[in-house]
Amino acid sequence: MRSNGYSAIKDQIINLELPPGQKITENELAERFQVSRTPIREAIFRLSQEGLIDVYPQRGTFVSLIDEDHVEEGRFMREHMEIAVVKQACEKLSATALQALSENLVLQEMSVKEKNYQRIFQLDEDFHRIIFAGCKKQRTWQSVQSMMVNLNRTRMLSLASEYNWEMILGQHQKIYEAMKNQKHEEAEHIMREHLSLVNIDLAELKDQYAYYFKRQ
Repeated sequence: MRSNGYSAIKDQIINLELPPGQKITENELAERFQVSRTPIREAIFRLSQEGLIDVYPQRGTFVSLIDEDHVEEGRFMREHMEIAVVKQACEKLSATALQALSENLVLQEMSVKEKNYQRIFQLDEDFHRIIFAGCKKQRTWQSVQSMMVNLNRTRMLSLASEYNWEMILGQHQKIYEAMKNQKHEEAEHIMREHLSLVNIDLAELKDQYAYYFKRQ
């Protein structure tokens, strides 16, 4: 129950169902997720440590605004770790991991056709997670994810309008084939292109959603 409360709140913050700047209370969250206030209180504490919730004495508790510097840090860490791991994956991925990636790509293709953007986003995350797990880098993946919470919120802001999901799917398919055929340089090259494609135009997002961003 405690873990579910924490995970559910975090998911809703990243998915913008609890948008940046929104005031929240223990009672409202307990009612929303149908749990007692104790796991909610513990979840708020954990999420405040992760920078997703701000607690101000006398003022209240708020979903944190998006910090542009944190977005850039998350992008930097992801780029360097993803490229390092994809080179290892050309040698280390098992048949089981390759099968999991193949099945993931089938689901991605279906979701692109259905324009199910949130589902595509999750499958995109799963695709990269499988690569890390296949190289026995699960803790590295968790570290990358902890750094990416603000980046992921900006990705959700631009999800439907900005992303060329057909191109992203095509790149995932090429990355898969390069890893499967142990083509190290090709895998690294495509991964670099892929990560640059999903970079966010922060200036444009800040113009559209200025109230979601922390003032610099």
